[in-house]
Amino acid sequence: MTATAPIPQPSPSARLSAAPAAYPAPMYPHKATEAQHRERRIRSFQPRRGRMTNAQAGALDRGWEQYGIPIDGTPLDLGELFGGLPVTLEIGFGMGETTAAMAAADPAAGILAADVHTPGHGNLIGLLERDGSQNVRTAAGDAVILLRDMLADASLAGLRVYFADPWPKPKHHKRRLVQPSLLELVLPRLAPGALVHCATDWEPYAEQMLEVLSASPELENLHPEGDGTGWLEPAEHPEGSVPGYAPRPDWRPVTKFERAGIAKGHVVHDLLFRRR
Repeated sequence: MTATAPIPQPSPSARLSAAPAAYPAPMYPHKATEAQHRERRIRSFQPRRGRMTNAQAGALDRGWEQYGIPIDGTPLDLGELFGGLPVTLEIGFGMGETTAAMAAADPAAGILAADVHTPGHGNLIGLLERDGSQNVRTAAGDAVILLRDMLADASLAGLRVYFADPWPKPKHHKRRLVQPSLLELVLPRLAPGALVHCATDWEPYAEQMLEVLSASPELENLHPEGDGTGWLEPAEHPEGSVPGYAPRPDWRPVTKFERAGIAKGHVVHDLLFRRR
């Protein structure tokens, strides 16, 4: 009997790049993707499978097995994945420069970095290889599925949302990531004392973030009388200003999106809340 030659499997970079644009998650050999595909909920992102550079594709192919996680509905054991490190979930890391810098600066903290942008995964993995960082895993796909189906209660030491798409048109505000519906998924996954850190250069979105986070009795604003530069007494706030913003922590690097916003004259707001 003639042995059948095994069918060659596509590389990680090929699988991610070839994903149908309508799919919410870019790695698919999973029984739940058909159900995910049928979902009709509003999404806070536009799937982007942009062209990868050779360097990004090479990093994906070399490093996906070590660093990559498909968002496919399979529950994760973060203790096993990160060797017992406290883990912060970062939603939307772009090209990964900030994630890599924070990982290198604090190797005792784990980062679960989720995004739908395929070249960003390749770029981040390349940066992690360059720095020798072992405390990051890149999760490819929809963070809602990750939170809803894959993370255990009280498993996260923090949440980061830096410069998410502000969806500035009023008709698109419902697509913004930071909404009460997100908190419903996030809060059970946060351990007591977990830090929620958001940053945006779009002031109306900052006001929405502040409203959503402040409305939760399970979260404490660490800078309730701050104006983004430090602590102020209520009488010191300029007329019409909205208190509750934190100064940018030294440990958050200035991001590419932040620099672009500042160049346009935007004001950057950080929000720091702690899980009670």
